[in-house]
Amino acid sequence: MNIVFDLGAVLLTWEPAVLVQAHLGAHAPTAKAAHALARDMFHHEDWLGFDRGTHPLDVAIGLMATRLGLPADKLDALLAPMGERLAPIAVTVELLNGLRQRRDAGEALKLYYLSNMPVPYARALERRMSFLQWFDGGIFSGDVKLLKPQREIYALLADRFVLKPQMTVFIDDSRANVDAARVFGWHAVHCESPTALPEQLARQMTALSGTTGDRCHDGNRRI
Repeated sequence: MNIVFDLGAVLLTWEPAVLVQAHLGAHAPTAKAAHALARDMFHHEDWLGFDRGTHPLDVAIGLMATRLGLPADKLDALLAPMGERLAPIAVTVELLNGLRQRRDAGEALKLYYLSNMPVPYARALERRMSFLQWFDGGIFSGDVKLLKPQREIYALLADRFVLKPQMTVFIDDSRANVDAARVFGWHAVHCESPTALPEQLARQMTALSGTTGDRCHDGNRRI
């Protein structure tokens, strides 16, 4: 069985609205305004191009500052140190550690990551996060110039590590990314709360381990 983890909001803290309020409070004085500004910042090609590795951070900041009327120095203070700011989520890192121990004890289990992560942040995480060494492999978007939910990034991970779709479970906080994984043929868990993930994944793994042949139950459907 293959378990593929997203990182942000699954294994690492990612609260963009909180960051926006902390660094751009004058432009987002309420929680509603902060959520709206975070959406405008991080769900636009200005950011996605940086995430994909097709333009650097200074370009992303310049584009955001112009489009949204935001001070470039405050955007830089928010975004430049992000790779150093992201912190592990204890409950899901503990879950990953348990899976690692089962694999190392001989269970037929492999662990991978598939993360939308700009290159500078990815390098910082590789230096800072020892749990990345527990994985059997993975892909950061910035390294391959592809982003979830593009089909090509799922295919690249599957091809690189020879993942059988009927034996692969994908975990992500984004509904769009989860839906794309299911279309690709993987089983998937939508992680809306890290504290609920251990139970969600246990149910998924139990269902999957109890299937044979091509009739694999993913908790919602059979494929």
